[in-house]
Amino acid sequence: MADIILNVELRERIGTGGARAARREGLVPGVLYGGDKDPVAITVKSNEFRKALYTGKLLGHLVTLKHGNETQPVIAKVVDMHPVTDEPMHFDLFRVDAHQTIKISIPVHFKNQEASPGLKKGGTLNVVRHEVELACPADAIPEELVFDLTGLEIGDTIRIGAFELPEGVTATVDRDFVIATIAGSAASASEAAEEAAGEAEG
Repeated sequence: MADIILNVELRERIGTGGARAARREGLVPGVLYGGDKDPVAITVKSNEFRKALYTGKLLGHLVTLKHGNETQPVIAKVVDMHPVTDEPMHFDLFRVDAHQTIKISIPVHFKNQEASPGLKKGGTLNVVRHEVELACPADAIPEELVFDLTGLEIGDTIRIGAFELPEGVTATVDRDFVIATIAGSAASASEAAEEAAGEAEG
């Protein structure tokens, strides 16, 4: 199933007071949602949660929730961090079936900037969407979408159709929307942004 296992305990006290009490005890409070069951307040030991979080494979990935002898595949969708200490403060988990199709936002990254003639000429990579919402099996969520900028010139537009999505994975928006452009000036960057805004409204 999943690489990460979160050992959870049920949290009797809910609300802000209960969350603060849990943190004082060295626990990270969270809530388990989804499926045909009611939300459940839970906690995970802070050191275990931090270890899972810093693997980079917790947020937005299929993980295994374990309570006693029971296990449940879940997706960690939200983790709130303290603005000063950067410690995890709260998390949301969503119940899923391991093979069910879910909607989830995946980060977009670019490689080989040095191989783009347009960027070499002083062009700018204008990223319109840093994340793309995909529909994919819960046990086959892509880590990221990566686009190769080799050969791209000023004025070129990168759309979702240019990405090779894994088998069984599709964009949730049914059109070939703009991800990024190679802009030659502030004006062209503005035009690309306006085009993307027009698509979003459409």
